[in-house]
Amino acid sequence: MNSAGQVMERKIINVTGKRQITIPQKFYEQLNFGKEVECYLEDGAIVIRPLSTADDNFTMEILKDLVAQGYSGNELIERFAEQRSDIRRAISTLISEADEIAAGKRKGATTRDIFGEE
Repeated sequence: MNSAGQVMERKIINVTGKRQITIPQKFYEQLNFGKEVECYLEDGAIVIRPLSTADDNFTMEILKDLVAQGYSGNELIERFAEQRSDIRRAISTLISEADEIAAGKRKGATTRDIFGEE
């Protein structure tokens, strides 16, 4: 059982000489993995999980905004691709900065920095 009281299914998998692993099919299907996964370290373990579907929410918001601005057709597609790329780059930067702050490599903002409170 894990800390949430759920029974954990456990599989032993091989790591190739190129550091590659094969995700067991049952896990792959159950978690609905796509072509890319998110991987990070947590409490001395590697966590591999499907990429967040939060991207779908951004997609809808970007499209709604662009349509409201009057874009359509190929111009809509081009602007959508640009904005989606910009958002992904910004999120990646935020995650990198948060990782640096957590690792003590960068100083984080204080409440005073953000809100100007003393």
